[in-house]
Amino acid sequence: MKYMNDYDLDNAARRYDPNVVPNRANLTKVVLRLMEWTNQNSDGWAYWPKPVRAAARAMELIESTTTPENERRGREDASDAETASALRPIKSFLTRMGVDHSIILG
Repeated sequence: MKYMNDYDLDNAARRYDPNVVPNRANLTKVVLRLMEWTNQNSDGWAYWPKPVRAAARAMELIESTTTPENERRGREDASDAETASALRPIKSFLTRMGVDHSIILG
């Protein structure tokens, strides 16, 4: 299972300029907010697999890999279709939990 901790997500937030790669920047913000919500409403992000699984596709699009790949991702944004696909399971998870989507999805 894909997992990004708060350090990984903070680094991604610094790496993605919303003026250059708005979809990756938005996905990073969404996953950060989901992590924060999870930490406030459970034993924590590291211990509740359901929200982490819901965010797996988003994390694949924002995770840190190699330096050349990080640089490419900082220049080339995720497509709108990829972004929508990554957000869909997060929205479904929030719906099942009865959480207002705007809290996480903005």
